[in-house]
Amino acid sequence: MKIHRQRWPQGVVGPALGLIVNPFSGLGGSVGLKGSDGFETVQEALRRGAVPQANRKAVLALDAIREDLPQLKIVTAGGAMGEAVARGAEVIHCADATATTGIDTTAAAQVMSDYGVDLILFVGGDGTARDVAAGTSSGIPILGVPAGVKMHSSVFAQTAKKAGRLAALFLAGSRDVTLREAEIMDIDEDLIRKDRVSARLYGNAFSPYLERMSQNAKAGAGPGEEAIANAIAFEVASDMRPGCLYILGPGTTTHRVAKTLGLDATLLGVDAVVDGRLVGRDLDERGLLALMNNHETWLVVSVLGGQGSLFGRGNQQISAEVIRRVGRKRIIAMASVQKLIALGNQPLLVDTGDDEVDAMLSGHIRLVTGPAQQTVFPVQP
Repeated sequence: MKIHRQRWPQGVVGPALGLIVNPFSGLGGSVGLKGSDGFETVQEALRRGAVPQANRKAVLALDAIREDLPQLKIVTAGGAMGEAVARGAEVIHCADATATTGIDTTAAAQVMSDYGVDLILFVGGDGTARDVAAGTSSGIPILGVPAGVKMHSSVFAQTAKKAGRLAALFLAGSRDVTLREAEIMDIDEDLIRKDRVSARLYGNAFSPYLERMSQNAKAGAGPGEEAIANAIAFEVASDMRPGCLYILGPGTTTHRVAKTLGLDATLLGVDAVVDGRLVGRDLDERGLLALMNNHETWLVVSVLGGQGSLFGRGNQQISAEVIRRVGRKRIIAMASVQKLIALGNQPLLVDTGDDEVDAMLSGHIRLVTGPAQQTVFPVQP
């Protein structure tokens, strides 16, 4: 493995970064498709009005890298797979950007491995991580810029900017950055759309690690947490105000709120409730905004186990615009004390794609942790 342990002066040949962008990653999030894998899913997302976000996140990461390493050698894939955003980069792999598939991603990773890059930075989600790892030579580290709908793998940084910063620190030889064997997880999207979760470990890859920049793998509920989750759900359902719209985010904890009310809500979609009635099921951003026009609206969300994510992981239907209209004071966040302890010193994370909304959410937020129990916890982008 080639690891450089010194900062290279400007103009001196140093480390090389490989960049791969999945231009369609995350496309299905805001429109309620729970993923973006497959040509048909991409086309359906575009038909529903989804706006690609991957290139914007790639630019955020690259800008952060170039702040520290302005002369860094970058090689990339052609067109929308990197060339479109990486100004001045050397293109060493070409693909049909109008029909990019996982095969193209794997092929690009193979070419970059043969080239001898020191790190492959990819923009995408769990599916992209799988494809990159499949084409990467043993020992070459990879690092993900989170841009997908689901990112359960631990090869990702927490945000695009942190991915760029972490990549720069690693390539500059910072002693603070270590290499870890990170898990590559993925979930069957077809089963997710049927409200069934089937997660699988696909392997491990070396990835740069720095606390408060790197993302942990998603963790399931611990022993005894089911009863606590039921109690939290009952507490939230009991406090719902008459005439108000309550948006229920994805996940088992929020699903328990709906079950407490006797509603047939989705497990992994976003639903809406007024006066104990289900007024919207498996809604996308557009559907949520339409319902919000006539009601005072509250958001009910849970903390993602292991990662500590509040917004931006698997609940992109609750977009920055939805959050902006709701306002910070009408967000009901839920988490067991055990889940918060498991985060260690990490704050809760928000990655809405909107700097103003992320800043609005930053600070401290009140969490429902049990019957008549609340705690205050830090939040940061």
